[in-house]
Amino acid sequence: MTDFKAIETFKETILQDYPRLDESHEFKFSCHPGVECFNVCCSDVNIFLVPFDILRLRTRLGISTEEFLDNYTISPFTKKLKFPVVQLKMRDDENKTCPFVAEEGCSVYPDRPWACRMYPVGSASSRPGFKSGKDFYFLLHEEHCKGFKSEKEWTIKEWVHDQGADEYEKPGELYKELATHPFFRGPEAENLSPQKMEMLHMACYNLDKFRTFLFKSGFFDKFEVDPKTREDLEKDDLKLLEFGAKWVRFALFGEKTIKIKKPVLEEKAKKMGIEPPPDL
Repeated sequence: MTDFKAIETFKETILQDYPRLDESHEFKFSCHPGVECFNVCCSDVNIFLVPFDILRLRTRLGISTEEFLDNYTISPFTKKLKFPVVQLKMRDDENKTCPFVAEEGCSVYPDRPWACRMYPVGSASSRPGFKSGKDFYFLLHEEHCKGFKSEKEWTIKEWVHDQGADEYEKPGELYKELATHPFFRGPEAENLSPQKMEMLHMACYNLDKFRTFLFKSGFFDKFEVDPKTREDLEKDDLKLLEFGAKWVRFALFGEKTIKIKKPVLEEKAKKMGIEPPPDL
């Protein structure tokens, strides 16, 4: 079971006590089969997945996002948790090992999750008004990890690039903007209907299902989407991820990120017995 209280305590500790590092900070670290703790960090750990993680892993495994979510993840839920999160499900063995770890290391290494790539570097965003209020990096020094004994030296910027984590910057920013949106600090987020929670989860994580929704539900009969964008949405996962963020902003936050077709608005206004909006 995910211990959210412990996670929140850890977050507070990071915000209050950890040194705030920038990308020029230097540190020594190395992880490889020769390190005595190799694979130890791949057991009994909370790995929260971002949407781009799910896209990369489902492609690596040759399955749909729905199959991946069903077989490899859990979605922990509490009353305080307003934005759905997805967590990698550990094996049901004595050590609660990652489903993708093998004796020789990670079996999905080229497409491993963002959190695994970044380790031992972490990144955090301050709450508005808390100290500097800026994003920062920090280093996780865990007792079991012997990688810090290495003489291999990095800057954080070099580490992020070497681990391929910079590919996650753009899709990660989209996700962070949704998860930290003011909507989730307001009263409307307190009573999200199951339908809206399902929509939010689909548009963020179950992107193959979201693609089916777009192309099979009559979506394009109601909303203005140009032919090039439609083509991109059918073939390009990153474009689909970006469009999913726009859909959440439109459908949940009420932002004008997607435009309803004029005849649809006129018909709706007619049924309601009101004048169509003047900005049609």
